[in-house]
Order: sequence, then structure tokens, then C-alpha cells
Amino acid sequence: MDKQKQQLSIEVARLYYQSDYSQQEIASQLGISRPTVSRLLQFAKESGFVEIKVTDPFADLNALETALKAKYNLREAHVVFSPTTEYPTITDFLSKKAAEYLEETVTNGDILGVSWGTTMYEIAKKMRPQNVRGVEVIQLKGGISHSNVNTYASETISLFAENFQTMPRHLPLPVIFDNATVKQMVEQDRHIHHIIEMGKQANIAVFTVGTVRDEALLFRLGYFTEEEKALLKENGVGDICSRFYDKDGNICSTEIDARTIGIELDSLKQKEHSILVAGGARKVAAIHGALQGEYANVLITDQFTAKELTQV
Repeated sequence: MDKQKQQLSIEVARLYYQSDYSQQEIASQLGISRPTVSRLLQFAKESGFVEIKVTDPFADLNALETALKAKYNLREAHVVFSPTTEYPTITDFLSKKAAEYLEETVTNGDILGVSWGTTMYEIAKKMRPQNVRGVEVIQLKGGISHSNVNTYASETISLFAENFQTMPRHLPLPVIFDNATVKQMVEQDRHIHHIIEMGKQANIAVFTVGTVRDEALLFRLGYFTEEEKALLKENGVGDICSRFYDKDGNICSTEIDARTIGIELDSLKQKEHSILVAGGARKVAAIHGALQGEYANVLITDQFTAKELTQV
């Protein structure tokens, strides 16, 4: 009798858990009552024939945050759950978290420096208007290009400023000049100099990282020659505010860096909140290099990227 009960409970369990039959459908198929089916399912669990495993996708997020903070000496690490590894999905979840973080962090009298790019634009769109006073929003790098590719630079800073009840401080220049001498002359203009200085004084900066792939935004904006692109791809892993660095976080071309206008990477180290928002397999090397250079003290990333970063 016990063996027959065991075999019947296993059959009931297979139909219920593997074939997705309802208890009433099992009862009808096997010619037994529905309460009997329920008792047999319970018997199967108690006998160890069925093991139910619940996978919590959020369970290891805290552990990943702790590991990232320790590895990169971060003030804060926020690992966001993304249901897939698809880059647009990851960006959607990261930008939502970053918007929430800024809403909680920016307060009266803060100076917020922002960069531009797809991720930054998504953050700006997801933010809600805040009841704050005296906040300044500064563009950390030039936002004009000679390309038809939309950087959303103007839209991004305008949305940030609108949400913080202030006027945007644009840096209405190309981010990379053809000539370092011309760039230095432009920086001496008192209006431009004032915006750059405000960027340095910002106590909060939010930015992402770019890559050195052919599809990277900066590579499509017409700033670089083919030789310069090849140099950056050979020596660099990514950029922050259009300043390219290697795997250890060191500037990988002093000549290109000298032509770049906007905040310098060392200034990011001085911020109270230096917030890097980035994720996806394509950006792991760029994020690692940025954190090796200690340019961010707050990281917002996804669990897939976080796991890869802990293993770099």
C-alpha cells in the first residue's frame, strides 16, 4: 500500500508540477477526488519526492554591493536588478534608480554637474520636479558637435534644471577642439571660465562612461581622425566627460586631453557625491578603469555588470 501511495503521489506531482495540470484535472484523469490529489501532493513534499526552490533575484544584491565597495573603495554601491542582459533594459532600470538617487540626494544650495549621452538623457526624463531652492545645474563638458547624431546634450541639462527649479548653465562649445591653443584661448573667456569653475565647485556630479568601440557615441560625432580613433582603441578602455583613460584609469592621450574642454577627471575625485551610472557587458572595462582611477565614489550598476566587476 505504501509503495502504491508513493508511486501515485509521484505521478500526481509530475502532472501538477511538470505538466501544469490543475488539481481538478488530475483528479478527473486519475479517477480520484480533488482532496485526495491535495493530500498526495503534500505527501510527495513530506517524503522528499518534490523539492520546491524559490529563486530570489534580489538575494545577492547586497552582497554584490558590499564586494564592490570593498574592491573599489566606494562610498556607496547600488546594484540594481535587471531582468535581462539587454543593454536598453539595463539602461532603463539604471536610469530609474539614478533619478531616484538624485531626488533623494540633491538639496537646497547644491551645485549639480551633469554630463550628457543616452544614459544621462534617460535619467533626466525619469526625474520628478523637486521642491528645492538655490540649486545650480552645470554642464560638465561642451555639448556641441558637427555631426547629425543627437547627443541630447541641451535637452538633458534643460530637463535636469527644470526638475530642480533652476536655469541650466550650458557650456555651448564643442567638447573637443581641433587645436589645444584655440581651446586654451576659449577657456579664458570670462563667461566660459565661470561655467568651468562652477563645474569644479559642484559638490555633486553625475556621469556615465563611454566605450572605445566604433559604435561609441563620441566616435560618431566627427571629433577624431581615423588615426586618433585607432590610438584610443589601442590604449584606452573608455571615457568620462570625453576624457579617455586606460585600464588603470590613467589618461591615455595627453594630446587629445589637452584639446578637451570641460571638467578634468581629477576634479571628480574631490566631489562629495561623484556618481557613475553605467552597466552592460560592453561597459565593464570602462567602468573598471574609471573605478581604478577613483573618479567615482558612488556606483549605480546592474547585477550582471556587478558580478563581472567583482571578477576583473
